[in-house]
Amino acid sequence: MSAVKAINSKAEVARAHAALAVNICAARGLQDVLRTNLGPKGTMKMLVSGAGDIKLTKDGNVLLHEMQIQHPTASLIAKVATAQDDITGDGTTSNVLIIGELLKQADLYISEGLHPRTVAEGFEAAKEKALEVLDELKIKKEMKREILLDVARTSLQTKVHAKLADVLTEVVVDSVLAIRRPGYPIDLFMVEIMEMKHKSETDTKLIRGLVLDHGARHPDMKKRVEDAFILICNVSLEYEKTEVSSGFFYKTAEEKEKLVKAERTFIGNRVQKIIDLKDKVCAKSNKGFVVINQKGIDPFSLDVLAKHGIVALRRAKRRNMERLSLACGGMAVNSVEDLSVDCLGHAGLVHEYTSGPNKHTLTQIKDAVRDGLRAIKNAIEDGCVVPGAGAVEVAIAEALVTYKHSIKGRVRLGVQAFADALLIIPKVLAQNAGYDLQETLVKVQAEHSESKQPVGIDLNTGEPMVAANAGVWDNYCVKKQLLHSCTVIATNILLVDEIMRAGMSSLKG
Repeated sequence: MSAVKAINSKAEVARAHAALAVNICAARGLQDVLRTNLGPKGTMKMLVSGAGDIKLTKDGNVLLHEMQIQHPTASLIAKVATAQDDITGDGTTSNVLIIGELLKQADLYISEGLHPRTVAEGFEAAKEKALEVLDELKIKKEMKREILLDVARTSLQTKVHAKLADVLTEVVVDSVLAIRRPGYPIDLFMVEIMEMKHKSETDTKLIRGLVLDHGARHPDMKKRVEDAFILICNVSLEYEKTEVSSGFFYKTAEEKEKLVKAERTFIGNRVQKIIDLKDKVCAKSNKGFVVINQKGIDPFSLDVLAKHGIVALRRAKRRNMERLSLACGGMAVNSVEDLSVDCLGHAGLVHEYTSGPNKHTLTQIKDAVRDGLRAIKNAIEDGCVVPGAGAVEVAIAEALVTYKHSIKGRVRLGVQAFADALLIIPKVLAQNAGYDLQETLVKVQAEHSESKQPVGIDLNTGEPMVAANAGVWDNYCVKKQLLHSCTVIATNILLVDEIMRAGMSSLKG
């Protein structure tokens, strides 16, 4: 009898083989759900919420976030996989597949009497060797546009269909190159993903500038201004409410008029200072003048500004204020008292673009673009890439099979299990593309042994191909993180020999 039963008769306990079977079953279940999603030829999943909202996706991260997973072990694996996405931006589906396969391969040996601790030691030894092989496989390259296009295309084709992936590839690469500053880390928050609800997905394009999701608030203001000065400010140009609760009492209507006039004069003086600056800088030229304000501008002020040919935007989002300074130059001002030419930025063209009313679900494309941006950022920061299409896994598996002969004792069985588990990636890639997984894998392994260079699977023909020649590249940091996290979680799950549901909640009733 379990010791916990002695102190809590209501506890639910699964011991030894039963506990392992429960955990492996959960991992395999999650693996089966995500298995068909892997790779460019993977299928889609339809998620239907309680309210009837439908979401179509093949992104493992979205699936694991949106699915309701009740089994504790499956939930643990899902959290690790989504953490992988948070860290590197990719590899979620691969993570779940490899963890499930590591446990499946380990179970084959454990069912024959091998102790889980021995398998875990084999996994650890295999992980160290796998990381060494991964370092040998990585290819240092100068991250030119062509290489980044290949990296982005490889990532995006696993998320959206090929035609859209080709459109998005150029968009995401050019956007990262546009915000890249030598000597500074790449800040992807400087890339804004805007939704336009009246065009098709392949009309997605990159605007080399800044798109603000609101236009001028006065009918007389220009819709298009060329060669314009930009004033970025955080100044209230409308009636202010007092910060403390207070009331005003008047004896006569004249006193009320006096107060209104004083308030109007206060705001009018601020507006006049902006107009004076405009007159000063634009007096001898035909340049435009645009005011972008984080706070409000009342109708009277808008009218006065419009009469002086100034385009004014109010309530700009805070995140855009920093971007405006970077994109146009100048600096954001919090007061109109010390306005000068030095405060102003410059833009070649400011124009308004109106979108139509049709509503369309764009979540899938947004997720794909986000992952594509992360893939390019990783490649630039790593300074290297690794061959894709399952080439890395085939190469590491072959190296581990050779390496296991140098290990004494039963630990080598754990190394063999690790090698076999990694082959789940090329197997599933082939299976999802409609080819025989065993036949394809044998061909790829034979080609790899002969050519001694990383060989992956051509998903269009089912034949082996040299991934580097085909321009199929994966991120080095994604594969490295994958090896680390999968080994740690699989090892921890293997070493669980008792599952106890004996928390405080199970004692109630």
